[in-house]
This record gives sequence, structure tokens and C-alpha cells, in this order.
Amino acid sequence: MSAAPAMPRTIAPHEVTMPPRSLERFRAVLAPDRMAALERASDEARRLLAGRVVWNVNSTAKGGGVVELLRPLVGYARGAGVDTRWVVIDGPPEFFAVTKRIHNRLHGTLGDGGALDADARHVYESVLAANLEAFPGEVRPGDVVILHDPQPAGLTAAMKAAGAAVIWRCHVGVDDPDDLVRATWEFLRPYVAPADRYVFSREAFAWDGLDRRRVVVIPPSIDAFSPKNVDLDDDTVARTLAIAGLVAGVAEPGSVTFERADGTPGRVERRARLVEDAPLPPDAAAVVQVSRWDALKDPIGVVRGFAEHVPADTSAHLVYVGPDVEAVADDPEGLQILREAMAVRQALPAEVRARIHLASLPMDDLDENAVMVNAMQRHARVIAQKSLAEGFGLTVAEAMWKGRPVIASRVGGIQEQIVDGVSGVLLDDPRDLAAFGAATTALLDDAPRAERIGRNARERVRDRFLNARTLLDYYDVIRRALGDRERVVAPQGP
Repeated sequence: MSAAPAMPRTIAPHEVTMPPRSLERFRAVLAPDRMAALERASDEARRLLAGRVVWNVNSTAKGGGVVELLRPLVGYARGAGVDTRWVVIDGPPEFFAVTKRIHNRLHGTLGDGGALDADARHVYESVLAANLEAFPGEVRPGDVVILHDPQPAGLTAAMKAAGAAVIWRCHVGVDDPDDLVRATWEFLRPYVAPADRYVFSREAFAWDGLDRRRVVVIPPSIDAFSPKNVDLDDDTVARTLAIAGLVAGVAEPGSVTFERADGTPGRVERRARLVEDAPLPPDAAAVVQVSRWDALKDPIGVVRGFAEHVPADTSAHLVYVGPDVEAVADDPEGLQILREAMAVRQALPAEVRARIHLASLPMDDLDENAVMVNAMQRHARVIAQKSLAEGFGLTVAEAMWKGRPVIASRVGGIQEQIVDGVSGVLLDDPRDLAAFGAATTALLDDAPRAERIGRNARERVRDRFLNARTLLDYYDVIRRALGDRERVVAPQGP
């Protein structure tokens, strides 16, 4: 059994400041009727939420799909005139080891193999109690608290006791839960059950044992105007990748400036950490996967599948792009997975190894990191997302928005983003390395088909997966949760 945490330092949750973002920018990408619906909902939200705070709570401000969702949504909500705040909880390594274990088990994998026993529960509850004591702001009756994923789920009861409407947003799930997944639901259910609404990314992800009347499905979405997704011209792409050290061939790249999420100017300056024999040639056909160093993203399988099943005569190179593992506080397994990928690559024959690049992007400046990802995706000939499990997989929508053909596993929300053979290619078995290699090679060998799929992909994201739609969905679930909450607490007549 694991030992209880020593709590060697003060627990210090903190608020992430996000500036307002104007909804007007959506006018450039939305059809007129959808823009009108967004404007109507914005007016209604300002009236409903006047004098209230909408709190978002999660466990990190750096890295991962939840952060990619929160940053723009908080900014746009503030731009719509709603007092919206974002708090990141804190904890010692023992806490994040437990929550990573929960995360893995919710995906049906054992992770570190540790138990969710009484000691794990003590770690979880005691750290969240310390976060509650140090919470940076007062949650008042009538506020709305959105708790994202398992890490802060244990705050539900306390937030309800403070008089808030509580929404638990689960960003992870599996299509076919096994006994391990269900046992993990049992561990979390006492913390989650009191919430006024449970939001899942897909209907299939909703847990058994929750009140089905409170279950809501909101697919995630992307921000078309963020540094990660804004359009970049070819020259900016080339210079960005040269400055970051990701691609060779630009002797004097000069400077690259960009607009940050808060509207201020930024500059690409930092270099990626690279494991490679030589820099990626600028004319090489790049096959790119952008993911965390996480076993569920299968970096080992991506490397092996490319090495064994994408022939040298394609002239293709693989670039697996992840975050600098030293900068992602809630992912203790990242360094271990990166080292395993490095070892697998190092064991390959020299001529194969030379075509495989492992890139860890700096996380000191999240907007700079996002521009690097944007440039790398636009430079790619083919983009992969060969995950073993996914909640939704926002990197797929991001890649599709760039007009690139995506090869991805038929798991989780990926299969709702891609229409197989039309707006991407789905792999029925993500562990079938030969199928992954064959699908990759087919797209590399058929440029017209790859371009057609890429065009269809961008239009599908425009129609379904931009975050203007998510703002409408969240407004609806908040309105319903507040309505239920206020009917319960309203004074009863004689």
C-alpha cells in the first residue's frame, strides 16, 4: 500500500488570467444564421449571469486538450460580458500519481499498476481539502462551478455547499468499459454524483450509475483564431520551424512574430529539444503526430509502425512532437515514455533511425509553443493520431482545420470527427502497425487523394467543431443547471 503524502510544501492553487476575446471574430468563419444565434445567446447569458461568477477548475495551465479548450472558451465568455474565471489546483507528486492512475484506468489501462485503495483516497481527499482552504476567491450562492476531469472532482460537495451550481466535465472515456474502468467509476462516483450536470464528450462515455437526466453531451472544439490554428503563410511556416530547430535549410530565418491569445505581440525564439541524427530536410515528406508523451498516445507504436511499414522510397520522415516533459506538472509518466521512445528509436538500423525525429517543444511560452505546433502541422504531408484510447482527440480537429489528411484510430471522439475515406482515414485496430504503415504509405503515394481529403477535413471542422458551437452548448447546460438549482433552494410557500 502507498504511503500518505508528507505534504512537504504549501498547497497553492492559483487563478489563470485570461483576457476577454471578442465574439466578432467569428463573423469571418461562421454562416450568418450561426453568427446570429451566437449573438442572441451572448445577450441572454449576460442577463442570466449578471452578478454571478462562472468558475472553471482543473489541474494544469500547460499542455493537454483540456487547456486547449479552456483558454479560448474562458476568453470568449469574458468577451461576451460573463465574469468567468479559471483556477488551477495544486498538489504534491503523490497526488498527481494517483490522478494519473485514475486517468489511465478510465481509459482501461493499469498505468503505474498502483491501487485505488484507502491510501489513494486519503491522498486524493487531503490534497483537495488543502486546495479548498487556499482557493483563490470566494464561491458564492448562485455562482457556477465547472470541474474538469477527475483531478478536482472531489470538490463537488463543497462547492454545492457554498450554494453554487456544479457541473462536472469529464473529458476522458472509452467506448467499451471493462471491469477496470468500472472499478475506477466506483472510486470517483461518490465525488461526482452530487453535481447538477455531468458533461461527457460522447454519449458512449456516460457512466452507469449516474442520474441520466443530468447527463449532457458536448463534443469539444477548437479555436480557429488561436496561435495554434490561425492561418500561416508558407514563409512563416518555414522560418518558424527553422528558428525552433525542427527543419533544416533556412540559413537566415530572421524573426517570426505572432499575435498572442491576449492580442499582444509575441516572438518565436526558443528551440525544441530534438532526438535525431540530423535535422529534418525541408523537402522531406513529413508524417507528424502531435501528442503528449503518454502511453495512450502510443508513441512507441507510431515509431515502430513507421520504421517497419513505411518504406524508404517514400522519402518520408516521421516527426513525433510532444511537450517538454519537465514543464508538464500533472504528467509524471511523460519522461519515462519519452525515454522508452528514444530507446526504441536508437535500436533501429541507422538508415531507418535517420528518418525518425523526436521533438519536445518548449512550454515556457504556451503561445509560442502553439505557433510551433501550427507550423509543424502545416508543414506535414500526413498527420497521424494513432492513439490507443481518446476522450475526443482535439489534435485531430486541429490537423483537419489545416487541410491535412489525418490517419487516426477509430477510438473515442476521433470517429465522430473523421468520416472514413472522406475527411480522413480511420484505423480499426490502433495496434495494427502494418495497417498504420499501409494507410500512411497510400496517402504519401496519392497526392490528389490526400489533398481532397484535406479539403473535406477543413470544411467538416468549420461545420461542426469550432468553439462558437461549444459556447452555445455551455450556455444551455449552465441555464438548465441554474434553473434546477434555484427551484430546489427557492423558499416554499406555507
